[in-house]
Amino acid sequence: MRDPFKYIFIWPAFLVVLMVGLFPLIYSLTVSFMSMRLVPPRPPRFVGLENYVDLLASDRFWDTIGTTLFVVIVSVTIQYVVGFAVALALHAKVPGERLFRVVFLFPMLMAPIAVALVGRMLFHSTVGPVNHFFTFLGFPNLPFLTDADWAIATIIAVEVWQWTPFVILLMLAGLQSLPQDVYEAADLENASAWQKFWGITFPMLLPVSAAVVFIRIIEAFKIMDTVFVLTGGGPGTSTETLTLFAYQEGFKKFNLGYTSALSFLFLLTVILFGIVYLVLIRPQVEKRI
Repeated sequence: MRDPFKYIFIWPAFLVVLMVGLFPLIYSLTVSFMSMRLVPPRPPRFVGLENYVDLLASDRFWDTIGTTLFVVIVSVTIQYVVGFAVALALHAKVPGERLFRVVFLFPMLMAPIAVALVGRMLFHSTVGPVNHFFTFLGFPNLPFLTDADWAIATIIAVEVWQWTPFVILLMLAGLQSLPQDVYEAADLENASAWQKFWGITFPMLLPVSAAVVFIRIIEAFKIMDTVFVLTGGGPGTSTETLTLFAYQEGFKKFNLGYTSALSFLFLLTVILFGIVYLVLIRPQVEKRI
């Protein structure tokens, strides 16, 4: 028979967590239908869907969506490819693989602000060592942080450097969990390393790969620290992401109603992108489970 007294201890904690999680969400949704400013102070005024309509009609909003999607897709793709390749090398017991396992984790253990500061120092247009290296080779100083295209590439490079270790760690764990008898059977058939990868390793790790990529996509959508420190969204607004856009509106202009609407549209963008990804990858994953 179940002990009813355990619910006396569970329910209060559950209700507290529920309120802490739901109240800000409901309040933010309510504010998104209002015109509310802190500076200059104005009394809240219900405006319905006006904030959402203004956002959807804003070129800046769609530009930030395009920038965010580009950074997410390109950076996560590179992270997965490079991370998987490094995990395969470490799993194959390359010389010094124990040292590399520790070294590769360092960027992931650093705060994003610290990583961005290191990136800003490395890619500085005049005193950065990267430009010094290109100057030594005879190239002119490259505008890593002042040109729109180079700035986007720099942001992606810093993101890849910091979060590829996350992919390495999980993919290496997946590789170490694969059954060895399948590879022994492949050796008996004289299968090449390429055939074993495409016929055994990659298909069997597809569920792990899908989970790793999905986690990184969701986390990459929240990028703000790196962009804020490296470029501040510039030049102009060419590198501005959705989270940085929300920060500018909420904490610099104090336009709370507009910012709340932006946050929910951001949430909708992430949900739709996640659903599309899961719909596309689910049939392939279900074949391997």
